[in-house]
Amino acid sequence: MPSSSRDGARSKSTGRADGGSARHRADSPTASSCRRYPEKTQPPYLYPPYKATLRRAPRKPLIVVPHTLSEVTGPVFGHGQISETDNDLTRQHAGEPLGERITVSGQVLDDSGRPVPNTLIEIWQCNAAGRYAHRIDQHPAPLDPNFTGAGRTLTDSQGRYRFTTIKPGPYPWNNHPNAWRPAHIHFSLFGTAFVSRLVTQMYFPGDPLFPFDPILNSIPDEKARRRLISAFDMDLTKPDWSLGFRFDIVLRGPRETPFENKK
Repeated sequence: MPSSSRDGARSKSTGRADGGSARHRADSPTASSCRRYPEKTQPPYLYPPYKATLRRAPRKPLIVVPHTLSEVTGPVFGHGQISETDNDLTRQHAGEPLGERITVSGQVLDDSGRPVPNTLIEIWQCNAAGRYAHRIDQHPAPLDPNFTGAGRTLTDSQGRYRFTTIKPGPYPWNNHPNAWRPAHIHFSLFGTAFVSRLVTQMYFPGDPLFPFDPILNSIPDEKARRRLISAFDMDLTKPDWSLGFRFDIVLRGPRETPFENKK
């Protein structure tokens, strides 16, 4: 689902505020083959209840630009670019951030259920008060000097990833009267090249704002929408430390995760 106008915290590797990229269909973030996704499981370019799409949706048919070898093969991400605290957003500053500490973990899988290793995952989010550490966010909620809301990690040999962070708060976003975004975390996935970037959002179970959010509801298929909602996981929950939430990401097939930059 497309990002809202306040979902502008920049991802670390690109510096972009919108999370956008070429719409790329692939088995994995490293592949270049294409095929159609199941009908109604992905958000449309134009969805009038989400007002930003009125400006962003293409007015003319897209032009397919063939990939060259340089676009498909580089740059290559290495383990050396991931630091010890990149996947723990609670340890990146001098003090502890405020809010509910959570662990978010899952697997990146292809359409056959096989794990996809060595995938770079970036996340960005607002703080517990519902504010991004970004200049364009002027929501009158407090900033947290110990939380900037950006992290990264690589999936292991089994396609698994893990983040420790703070549960984000909901926030107003001026799309319509009394508009509030449900709590969510942005996910960006890279293979070995920038051209293969995929972007999505993860939500939390039981959020009362789901029926009122046009970004989530821009996905026509209810089962597909549910694939964006994480599951509480007691096995991931650490005693006296953090609640655990599982969020698996499927790159293609009938159980594909909805992505905001695919068509």
